[in-house]
Amino acid sequence: MESRVRALIFDPFSGASGDMTLAALLDLGLSESWLREFVAALDLGVMEVKIERAMRKGISCATLEFVLPHEHAHRHLRHVVEIIENSSAPENAKARAIDAFRRIAVAEAAVHGTTVEKVHFHEVGALDAILDVLCTMAAVDELGFTAFYTRPVALGSGWIDIAHGRFPVPAPATLRILEGIPTNGLDLEGECTTPTGAAIIATLTRGVAPPAGFVVSKTGFGAGTRDPQDRPNCLRLFSADISADAAGDDDPLIMIQADIDDMAAEYVAAAQDAVLAAGALDAVLIAVAMKKGRPGHRLEVLVPAALRAAVTEVIFRATSTIGVRYWPVQRMTLERSEERRMWRGHEIGYKRVTLPDGTWRAKPEYEDVNRAAIAESLTPFEVRQSLDRDATNS
Repeated sequence: MESRVRALIFDPFSGASGDMTLAALLDLGLSESWLREFVAALDLGVMEVKIERAMRKGISCATLEFVLPHEHAHRHLRHVVEIIENSSAPENAKARAIDAFRRIAVAEAAVHGTTVEKVHFHEVGALDAILDVLCTMAAVDELGFTAFYTRPVALGSGWIDIAHGRFPVPAPATLRILEGIPTNGLDLEGECTTPTGAAIIATLTRGVAPPAGFVVSKTGFGAGTRDPQDRPNCLRLFSADISADAAGDDDPLIMIQADIDDMAAEYVAAAQDAVLAAGALDAVLIAVAMKKGRPGHRLEVLVPAALRAAVTEVIFRATSTIGVRYWPVQRMTLERSEERRMWRGHEIGYKRVTLPDGTWRAKPEYEDVNRAAIAESLTPFEVRQSLDRDATNS
């Protein structure tokens, strides 16, 4: 039987925001009691989770509001990250939420000509916005989604009043966050997509369009607070079953990145070995130019989400870095297998991969090639050439 994965498809025909996304997930089947218990366990203070129904141009939608004490907090990224890290949310949800807010910070910094560290979060730094993002990231795991796609994101038009003054729609930061992601809806009046909604879509989907064929199992609608006359102001989400071949490899993975400019090269290489021994799927070293022209190394490590904390600890112990960056990533891998072949009495291991069109290719293991080369008084390159000729003639 064909293997299938559970996918979440965004259809932001009227835009998206954090509360619309979480409300649509509730309409899609997220348990209200689970959400209330999850929010209570975060221990972020006294709050009410207000869940209701609303009609938007004849469509019945879920609505969500976190009722909180009024606050005047203008947080920086580090404050938001601290709140998320100190919460009881699962590690994968934390990583995705931090990635979403980092996208907002990068966009705001670019728009206002400052640094990520100095960016002030105004509306998106409020506790309800943090809850929208963190709860959404935990909810998609709770519902079992492992693949994420989006249809074009509606932007809107006109003007909006924000903390920095009166700005055109789409807001500059929202547009930055959505760079590389299909958009439309410039003819719609008002702000359709908020920075928070844009960051959630960008983080989960990376702008990837749904595959050509999928089976919709359920649809959910989350309403926005406005009710314009020209359209139903709601976000539609599809729960869909997609073949594993179409979805690719969507196991939750994290990319960890550390920059190092005060270690000798051999010790950096030893750190690379250490993270691989700790369970990293891959680790590469890249030469980089650091501040003030100092040469350095960038260590990039791909790990299963469950091993992020353990591998990060190894990085801090094995290197002199004082900080790491990490974010969720998706990858697509080919179907792999191993086989053994004989060459002049020597057993050579091969890694074989199957391409999407059904063809395949195989590569001999270097260690086996080198061992055979020594035994035959040849160079590894000569052995590899002979193996390739044998494969061509077979």
